[in-house]
Amino acid sequence: MSIKVRLALMNFIEFAVWGAYLISMGNYLGKAGMGAEISWFYAIQGVVSIFMPTLIGIVADKYIQPQRLLGLCHLLAGVSMCGLFWMGQTAGQPDESLFMAVYTFSVAFYMPTLALSNTVAFTILKNNGLDTVKDFPPIRVFGTVGFIVMMWLVNCAAWDNGSLLFVLGDNNNKFQYTHFQFLVSGLMSLVLFLYCFTFPECKLVKKEKQSLSEAWGLDAFRLFKSKQMALFFIFSAMLGMSLQVTNGYATPFITSFKGDPAMINTFAANNATLLVSISQVAEALCILLIPFVLKRYGIKIVMLIAMFAWVLRFGFFGLGNPAFPGVILFVLSCIVYGVAFDFFNVSGGLFVDQKCDIKVRASAQGLFMLMTNGLGATIGTLLAGKIINHYCAFTPDGYLMGDWRTCWLIFAGYALVVGILFAILFKPKNM
Repeated sequence: MSIKVRLALMNFIEFAVWGAYLISMGNYLGKAGMGAEISWFYAIQGVVSIFMPTLIGIVADKYIQPQRLLGLCHLLAGVSMCGLFWMGQTAGQPDESLFMAVYTFSVAFYMPTLALSNTVAFTILKNNGLDTVKDFPPIRVFGTVGFIVMMWLVNCAAWDNGSLLFVLGDNNNKFQYTHFQFLVSGLMSLVLFLYCFTFPECKLVKKEKQSLSEAWGLDAFRLFKSKQMALFFIFSAMLGMSLQVTNGYATPFITSFKGDPAMINTFAANNATLLVSISQVAEALCILLIPFVLKRYGIKIVMLIAMFAWVLRFGFFGLGNPAFPGVILFVLSCIVYGVAFDFFNVSGGLFVDQKCDIKVRASAQGLFMLMTNGLGATIGTLLAGKIINHYCAFTPDGYLMGDWRTCWLIFAGYALVVGILFAILFKPKNM
């Protein structure tokens, strides 16, 4: 097996671990009596992303070869995920505090692997004389494929009366509604743990001594002295507030229509995870559009397109429903997600790369991720949770029902205001 195929398989499993529960977890939490805390479960990912990737990165730089550390992190994350499955297996409503603690431990060791897997791939490609710019993107695409395939699996798989079934119709034992999604994620992590130890060595390289602030990337905060960069990072956080909302609430929202007798047998209501996977397909395809759009319109316009795509993402959810023709709006919401997510993340990363001095470029990229996926996503998810908990509530059947339209239109209005302010205030030079 060629090294590129092996790395593609690594990326496939890496993101399959995440895809097994990230989109569908909200449905299980509602049935397990933790529906009011959905926002906190998704916010935890943002909180640990603030410090764990940096901490694990320091360990990988100085003490443990990255491919081994990647495996060890997946061992800890995978065992914890299996622990969540066991807790769900032994109690219909597990102890909330213990469940959240185990979940936090798991994601604390999973989130750093997103960066570690890139480090392993880059190192091995370079050691084999391959071009990372040319050879890595096709390898990374398999990560998105793994995420999508696992979403399809948990959407269709069901453990019913001791038998494994694959169904598209109504079945409350589908993995997307149960604790079995955590078992799938945990097993995939354990597979990757073993697989990582088959890779060639990624030897540690002695680096120049760094100060504590440099090691943690704190020197990048000096960029806030520039008005342009300060505005960019502030708007990154403001846009980041939208990032995790649909990850946490799209499937409970679509599934909630099963509480309506007129919608209970619709394909979309019974296959929310499968429908939402269109978002990930669109994300993979939109990456291919970015070079052409950037060349023609420039970074500011591309960022604006992303911001207004979030308006459509939320707005289409607010106006649609699982029955035809309303389901078309759900599909359109999933399609525009690719633009909303990719156009800002990729073009934002390029903006940082072009505008920052090479000495702080890596730290600046870390700061960009901190503002979007750390602070922004955490604050946004918690605020969204408060809004949804105000307008909606879980029924005894486990459906999160209420005035969803108002919720989605509030989110769309927020994205619209951010987009307008960005258009007025952010004026990059020579971009």
